[in-house]
Amino acid sequence: MTNLSRRQFIFTSTAAAATSILANACSSGNSNSSTTGEQAPSAAPAANVSTAANAPKVETTKAKLGFIPLTDAAPLIIAKEKGFFAKYGMTDVEVIKQKSWPVTRDNLKIGSSGDGIDGAHILSPMPYLMTINDKVPMYLLARLNTNGQAISVANKLKDFKVGLESKALKEAADKAKADKKSMKMAITFPGGTHDLWMRYWLAAGGINPDQDVVLEPVPPPQMVANMKVGTVDAFCVGEPWNAQLVSQKLGYTALVTGELWKDHPEKAFAMRKDWVDKNPNAAQALLMAVLEAQQWCDKAENKEEMCKICADRKYFNVAAADILERSKGNIDYGDGRTEKNFANSMKFWADNASYPYKSHDTWFLTEDIRWGYLPKDTKVKEIVDQVNREDLWKKAAQAINVPAAEIPTSSSRGVETFFDGVKFDPEKPEEYLNSLKIKKV
Repeated sequence: MTNLSRRQFIFTSTAAAATSILANACSSGNSNSSTTGEQAPSAAPAANVSTAANAPKVETTKAKLGFIPLTDAAPLIIAKEKGFFAKYGMTDVEVIKQKSWPVTRDNLKIGSSGDGIDGAHILSPMPYLMTINDKVPMYLLARLNTNGQAISVANKLKDFKVGLESKALKEAADKAKADKKSMKMAITFPGGTHDLWMRYWLAAGGINPDQDVVLEPVPPPQMVANMKVGTVDAFCVGEPWNAQLVSQKLGYTALVTGELWKDHPEKAFAMRKDWVDKNPNAAQALLMAVLEAQQWCDKAENKEEMCKICADRKYFNVAAADILERSKGNIDYGDGRTEKNFANSMKFWADNASYPYKSHDTWFLTEDIRWGYLPKDTKVKEIVDQVNREDLWKKAAQAINVPAAEIPTSSSRGVETFFDGVKFDPEKPEEYLNSLKIKKV
């Protein structure tokens, strides 16, 4: 039997009536299919990489890191391909493709000693859900990016002209319910970032995500295929899958998530607590490499090379063109709207994108409480202080000579404002939670 919580089981069981392609998509993310996912061959370290003078004296040169084919996995891929891991003494790092977020979770639970993984590119709430629900203590070491996700809808919904506001979908959702054909919205993992963006967007428009529509967990690489056969009516996922949907003329982007919340936190680099505690120097070396890769990825002159590397069959297996334009901040929404040099496109390093603010993790946990993924009495501050290792981020940043001006001095980015005017004060999460009209708690 799976290790899903009863709450997660109830959530994922809504997919039972889906067509065969969705059933296949969901089964690839089922807890029973743990093992190692797709063990894509890791690239050999970059040629002629010598160990840097500031490299820590590592306890091990080996680490297994997982990733999902999404543009925000680029820092791990680039750290491998450009030799940053090797530069800091981690010469035997494997960067391993995972089939889905549940598979990533399961492989982290068993660790590399059980033929799983030690760390991963991961949805920011997942290290907390694993620590609390799965009793597998995790450390969140860095934020991998801000922004860069989107909510896309099928062409058949174009007449509703849905965009940043979701309320135009209420009529369609009500009609589908009346016809006993629920509108289906795909997300990538219950309680993960894409689930929370979709839920926030729907609820802001007066649509109850647990009553008015059905949310379906689907692995990111299978989102477009599901839209193509009509299994889902909308989805929330990272790139390049929204851009690919547009390029295949199967749907359009209603909004990019930077519009929902300016410079919102997204993916994280997380590792098992026991691995980091056993190998503190190796963990620092990995973190140094990831931070340097984030700096590299954020430079305009490196975007094309980054996209070509990530597009390779062993990583994303897509056309580089599907990744490039949105990586540059050029967005074709697919419904006639376009943006050039969009200010809230994906950032890996700029504007403290890499820093793991505890205030952001406080929001994620508050939202997971809002939707019933965590109990209302969750000790939010206590668990954030346990999982979030901003201290290790600062140590790694100082070790690679990040200027002091680029190292935040506060654990909080302050009060956050969402597109609908709602504000989140990380010092008063209960006040925020109580103010929300649509919620489970």
